[in-house]
Amino acid sequence: MSTTDAVTFWDDVYAARPAATDPRPNARLTETVAGLAPGHALDLGCGDGGDALWLARQGWHVTAVDVSAVAVERLAALARSHDLADHVVTVRHDLRESFPQGRFDLVTAHYLHTPLDLDRASVLRAAAHVLRPGGRLLIVDHGSAAPWSWNQDPGTRYPGPLEVAAGLDLDAATWTVERADAPRRIATGPGGRTAEVTDHVLLIRRGD
Repeated sequence: MSTTDAVTFWDDVYAARPAATDPRPNARLTETVAGLAPGHALDLGCGDGGDALWLARQGWHVTAVDVSAVAVERLAALARSHDLADHVVTVRHDLRESFPQGRFDLVTAHYLHTPLDLDRASVLRAAAHVLRPGGRLLIVDHGSAAPWSWNQDPGTRYPGPLEVAAGLDLDAATWTVERADAPRRIATGPGGRTAEVTDHVLLIRRGD
C-alpha cells in the first residue's frame, strides 16, 4: 500500500470518531514512567494524544508522531487548549519512509500495530538507537484483541515481549531488557464497554 493510502487509511480512522477533549494515558506508560526524571520523550503513533499530554504534565518535552494528519493536528490543538504547547511538538511521519530527528531519554510505542505493511522491527530498532545513554524504550503491544478492536482475525498471533526483543537484534552489551511480561487489565472501549485484555510489555534501557 502506498504512503498516500496509509495516510488516507489512518486519517479516515481518526476522522470517523469525535476528537478527544482530554484523552487518557495508557496504563503501562504511567506505571513505568512515573518514577523517572523528566527529559525528552518521543511518542511513536501518538493517536489521540493521551500519552503525550500526560508526559507533558509530568514535565517531559514530547515529540508526538503519527502518520495521520488528523491525529497530529487534533493533538496540537489539544496541547494549546491545555496550555501544554511549549511541551508538545507534533510531527506527521510515515515511519515506513522517515523517522523523527533528535535524541531522547524515553521512546514509547504503544500498540504500534497496523493492517498495512510496516517493518516494525526496523522502526523499533531505530527507536532504540535514538535513545540517549540511560534512556528507555517502552514497547507495549496487544497480547489479545478487545471486542471492539479493528483486528478480529482469530488467527492473529501476538509475539511475546522477549520475541519482540530478539527481533530487534540489539547488542546486549549496550541495551538491557528491564521488563518483559504480559499483564492483564480491564480496558474500556467505545460506549463504555469493558473487557479484560492482555498487554505485552517490553522495557529496554540503553547503557550509560
